[in-house]
Amino acid sequence: MQAFQALLGQSDSLQSVLNAAQMVAMTDVTLLVTGESGTGKELLAQAIHQTSPRANGPMITINCAALPEALAESELFGHRKGAFTGATEHAKGRIQAAEGGTIFLDEIGELALPIQAKLLRFLESGECQAIGETSARKVDVRVVAATNRDLYQETQAGNFREDLFYRLNVVPLELPPLRERHGDIALLAKELLQQAAARHSLPPAKFSKCALKSLQSQNWPGNVRELRNLCERLAILLAGKTIEASNLPRTATSPQTTHSGFQLPEEGFNLEAMEVDMIQQALQKTAGNRSRAARLLGLSRDTLLYRMKKYTLA
Repeated sequence: MQAFQALLGQSDSLQSVLNAAQMVAMTDVTLLVTGESGTGKELLAQAIHQTSPRANGPMITINCAALPEALAESELFGHRKGAFTGATEHAKGRIQAAEGGTIFLDEIGELALPIQAKLLRFLESGECQAIGETSARKVDVRVVAATNRDLYQETQAGNFREDLFYRLNVVPLELPPLRERHGDIALLAKELLQQAAARHSLPPAKFSKCALKSLQSQNWPGNVRELRNLCERLAILLAGKTIEASNLPRTATSPQTTHSGFQLPEEGFNLEAMEVDMIQQALQKTAGNRSRAARLLGLSRDTLLYRMKKYTLA
C-alpha cells in the first residue's frame, strides 16, 4: 500500500514487518511497535493509521518521555475546571481528542507507574475519566504504542507493569535496525539524497560506487534517522556533485573495529559449546524472542535461526 512506501527498503527483515502491519492495519487490535531509535516507528504507526478504517479520524501523537509526571494524567485524560491548582477551565485530554481515530503513544516505556495503571484501565474498558469527573465515558480510540526499550526486561526490573505490557503486546511489530538491512542502505541513501535536494530546491548530488560501499560498511547506531541527516548535509554542501568516500565523515569511512580483550587460552577451548551456551543465554534473557536474542549476539535473525537449527536448539 502507498502509505507504507515511506518506509523504504526491500530487505526480507523489513518486508516481513510491513506485511504484518498491512494485515493488522484493517483491524482495531492494539499494537506495540518496537525497535531502536531512528528505525521508523512513528512512520510505521502513521502508515497503519492511514490504511485503517480510521484514516478519516485524527491521529494524535504523544511523546510519553516529554510528559511531565505531574501533568501526565491531565494531558492524557483531561481535567475539569477547579480539579487542581491552575485548572482554570475544562480541558479535553489527548485520548478524547483522538476519538474515532488513533492515538500513538511514543516512548511508552517512559510513562510513570501510576499513569500506567490508569492507561491499563482505559485499554481494558475503553473508558476515560478526566481528573475531577465523577464518572468515566467511553472513548472509541485505537492505541498504537512504541518503544526502543525491551519492555519485558523493564517488567522484570519493576519499571513497567507486567499486565500493561501483555495488554499492549497483542500484536508486536519489531522494526529491524539498519545494520541488519545491508541491502537497503544504498537504496535508502540514494533516495534520501534525492529527497533532500528536492526539499531545498538544489541540483541533486549522487554517490560514487566507493562512497556507497563505505556507507554499506557502517553500523549506523542512529539507524535511518542518522543516514537521513547525513544525506541532507551532503545534498546541501555538495549540491550537483559526485560524492566520493573522501567526502564522507570519518565515522562513515572507517568502520569501527572493536576488541573484546579475550585472550585465547594456550590449551584452546570448545568454540561450539561456547556458541551453544551463548545462544541459550540470549534466548533466556529475551524470553525466547529470537530477533532480540540475535541482536544481543550481534547476529542477523536468519543467522541465529541457522545456528539454532545447526545445534538443534529450535
